[in-house]
Amino acid sequence: MRRPITRYTDGRREIVDDVLVEESPVEFRLGGVPIAVLMRTPGEDEQLGRGFAITEGIVLGPHEIADVAHTGSENGDRYDLVLADGVTVDPEQFRRNLFTTSSCGVCGKASIDAVRVAARHLPDGPTLDPGIIASLPDAMREGQARFTHSGSIHAAAAFDPEGNLLAIHEDVGRHNAVDKTVGDLSAHGWPLDPTLLMVSGRISFEMVQKAAVAGIPVIAGVSGASTLAADLGDELGMTVIGFLRGSGFNIYSGAERIS
Repeated sequence: MRRPITRYTDGRREIVDDVLVEESPVEFRLGGVPIAVLMRTPGEDEQLGRGFAITEGIVLGPHEIADVAHTGSENGDRYDLVLADGVTVDPEQFRRNLFTTSSCGVCGKASIDAVRVAARHLPDGPTLDPGIIASLPDAMREGQARFTHSGSIHAAAAFDPEGNLLAIHEDVGRHNAVDKTVGDLSAHGWPLDPTLLMVSGRISFEMVQKAAVAGIPVIAGVSGASTLAADLGDELGMTVIGFLRGSGFNIYSGAERIS
């Protein structure tokens, strides 16, 4: 979205048009009951809703979601997660007691206990070439069209073990970008084939959790990982990679997958 701004450079100021990332609320409901309000970049809301339902453990997979139905736009978009026939979920179990900002996923939850959703221990493999790992940031950057124009939006990209791009999504929220990517992948096959997830920022507890719930065994980021993220990686058998820049990177857990 273009907006006039005042730019100050070398003692001079001028009025110029700049590109800003759009941010607005979206509400997701389950059986008509509000369960979350996310601040996101509009677009791909159906993928966001599906990915959010999967990575938060609300459903076991995309087959349990019949539709992500748009139900209104008062003070922001509103969608209802319509469950498939025979699937029942108590919305109160997943209802967030605070709205979630674009920079934080866990802060909307009532307690740390509520954060640990059904993330299972991941199977062994795949074995990865370090050179393929090192190539992921540049491959993701090529697909970051909105970042090229604004310089202020996060991204999440999924790759196969050979480094081929499977999906990429951008959003003002890091967690939303992951959910959009998972929602996109889930439409093409479930459970997922061995997948690598690359993110544009640091790796937090919830980023590792979301990847694990989706069955993704490897997550990498251009920044570092938190202690909880590394601990959860050990607990779930996930490879967590940080400071992926140039030809080097740090492996916080799951080093056995790197050849």
